[in-house]
Amino acid sequence: MKPRKIKDKIYWMGYVDWDARLFDSLIPLPDGTSYNAFLIEGSKKTVLIDTVESQFAGDLMAQLDNVPKIDYVVSLHAEQDHSGSIPHVLSRYPDAKLITSPKAKGMLMDLLRIPEETFITVSDGENLSLGDKTLEFINTPWVHWPETMVAYLKEDKILFSCDFFGSHIASTELYVNDEARVYEAAKRYYAEIMMPFRNAIKKNMKKIASYDIDIIAPSHGQIYSRPSFIIDAHKEWIEGPPKNLVVLPYISMHNSTKKMVDYFVASLVENGVNVEQFNLTVTDIGKLAIALVDAGTIVIGTPTILAGPHPDVVYGAYLANALRPKANFLSIIGSYGWGGKTVEILAGMIPNLKVEVIEPVLAKGLPSEANFKALENLAETIATKHKELGFK
Repeated sequence: MKPRKIKDKIYWMGYVDWDARLFDSLIPLPDGTSYNAFLIEGSKKTVLIDTVESQFAGDLMAQLDNVPKIDYVVSLHAEQDHSGSIPHVLSRYPDAKLITSPKAKGMLMDLLRIPEETFITVSDGENLSLGDKTLEFINTPWVHWPETMVAYLKEDKILFSCDFFGSHIASTELYVNDEARVYEAAKRYYAEIMMPFRNAIKKNMKKIASYDIDIIAPSHGQIYSRPSFIIDAHKEWIEGPPKNLVVLPYISMHNSTKKMVDYFVASLVENGVNVEQFNLTVTDIGKLAIALVDAGTIVIGTPTILAGPHPDVVYGAYLANALRPKANFLSIIGSYGWGGKTVEILAGMIPNLKVEVIEPVLAKGLPSEANFKALENLAETIATKHKELGFK
């Protein structure tokens, strides 16, 4: 794809990856993704903000064929999906300086073996004059690495936000037009990547609130010409209370746990509680992550295998612990054959979750009437707790 004009002397460059279905060998990409770089031609200096994954360097370098000189390359974030092609750019433009935050400098030297003399480090709030255009660098640590920063182009009111406000979407549309589609993609992106750092992100959102922003240009996904759309969405995901929602990831081997899940879900619905149910043998973990953003309660359903929870459930619990959703309550339901330590093992796997653990319901073999009654009581308890906290 050729460079695309955003505003006068400001261009999108990069690569749209329609075929990608897995990011970082971990995150599902149902809609592909894009790797966005941005070229700014000032009256005196030219700057390239971020690059692309190294495997797509050829596409970026072709887009730069008609750019005779680059004075600065800005690396907002050291991770290789943004920085991977920096060595290629510096090889073509050997006089260019690489601008980073102080923490990113060391990371880029380690990750890409860029020589130290190439770097210029900038402090929080420092300006870079390009002649008729001025970039201001704003430190935004833990969005989502410790060295991250964003750049604000003052005269054009553009925030180059890197991973901040990103989404994984492959599209020929430069700007966001289908907000409903982008909302889900951006929520998935936030859930999978940013949610563990929401307290830091909350501080950084307050930091950028004083800037007059007309356009947000992230490093993944489309450009926002209506910044309030994505800013307000992030405020809700970060600061909004949990919802009247139970997220229920589960596995069933011989249908006993499945019977409990079905009965329990029906009981929750009867008590006015919404449920998102995920069979972990077929679940897109991105969908599970999205649901965890809003969950008031997490209930894990598992059979006992080798005296502990099913390995896929272990993975689900590990994921929930790593993502640190704002849920208030957690419980466990499931079946066992002769014994085990399922509850103890799962409880020990979620130290990051600041939740109240509600009494689990475990059935020996097929669930009995007493087990079904206990599931009804669990559903009623969750409904009561959600009402007490005003979850809607």
